[in-house]
Amino acid sequence: MSPLAITSIILLLAFAGFLAATESALTSISRVVIDELESKRGGKLLRRYSEQPARYLNVILLVRKACELTATALLATILLRNYSSAQAMTLTVVIMVIASYVFVGVGPRTLGRQSPHKWARIGVPVAFFLAFILGPVTKLLIAIGNAITPGVGFRSGPFANEAELRDLVDQAHERGLVESDEHEMIHSVFELGDTLVRELMVPRTDMVWIEKDKTLRQALSLALRSGFSRVPVAGESIDKIVGIAYVKDLARRTLDHHEAEQTEKVEQHMRPATFVPESKIAADLLKEMQRDQIHLAIVIDEYGGTAGLITIEDILEEIVGEIKDEFDEGVEAFEWLSEDKARANASLHIEDLGDELGIEFSREDFEDVDTIGGLMAQKLGRVPIAGSTININGWSITSERPVGRRRRISSVMIERLGENESDHL
Repeated sequence: MSPLAITSIILLLAFAGFLAATESALTSISRVVIDELESKRGGKLLRRYSEQPARYLNVILLVRKACELTATALLATILLRNYSSAQAMTLTVVIMVIASYVFVGVGPRTLGRQSPHKWARIGVPVAFFLAFILGPVTKLLIAIGNAITPGVGFRSGPFANEAELRDLVDQAHERGLVESDEHEMIHSVFELGDTLVRELMVPRTDMVWIEKDKTLRQALSLALRSGFSRVPVAGESIDKIVGIAYVKDLARRTLDHHEAEQTEKVEQHMRPATFVPESKIAADLLKEMQRDQIHLAIVIDEYGGTAGLITIEDILEEIVGEIKDEFDEGVEAFEWLSEDKARANASLHIEDLGDELGIEFSREDFEDVDTIGGLMAQKLGRVPIAGSTININGWSITSERPVGRRRRISSVMIERLGENESDHL
């Protein structure tokens, strides 16, 4: 065996391992760390690398593969002199797979991730030199690859993409560098790009709205009881939303002209409504709402009917989780306040309510609904707001103040009716 050839193989594998460690370090290092290292040796090159990472990662990959393939060819040439073709091929494959896996794959990559500051500063000058020499070759090969690959392809090569970034976030979470809630939030940002408006909207069955011919007093009363500062205004039906009533507009008008609250209609003071299709991407809608300073939009279905509504908070909750205010306190499932009075969670199952009150509801009383809140909505024919009341089986059920950003009723007050009071609506 030629000592020169063996030495060349060792040097090629060593250089390939060095490039693998450099690639691992460069993909692991964050921009924050790069900012901290800018004043140190190699820091300025790291800053330039962060502006065009794909350019340098592509050339590192090209040279690393070239080193491994050249080493494989040299080893095969050496073995062919002493063994048959089949034996030489088998030995070459076995030796190079082991050598590449250990000395180019696992070992260097582990070192690069363990000490990204060190390896990045050492390797980035080499990456810049290789990019200067072989940059045009890399661009040509990427162009050829994109030309023969189905689809649009990548101008800078299929590297440093979203999947790699997600993987880095997962690894940072596993190493304790990113908290669990931060980890979930980052992934939620990515998922927002695949989320449709229909998945985040408030459905029409949960919408609070007002007819256009209602007075300002009625509109203000509805807004105050529901807790919403913006209320959709409907024409002939909820499928004909004609505008949005803002509480501040109505309050300002009634303050300046007291008689207006009884004589003027909501349609005289509403603002134009914004309509969006339910199939729109939530991330795109968020950008448009920020750009146009829109807080609420009406979601329409494929037939032009009202499917629901969506606010900026609905989209933000998909990223940061449920938003609550300082008044959102937990409510017990069921709590007796006195012999004839109790408070219950609106999500309590109707059968559980019957057990607590010692009464039996017929199936007709809660057809197609399961909870107290659902029962109230069914009996009222609309979304219950604070103060809504139904009477059933000798008991009065009154919804209390709404909580949460969507202003849903969280609790109800239950009181026994007198003998002369009606048992039903």
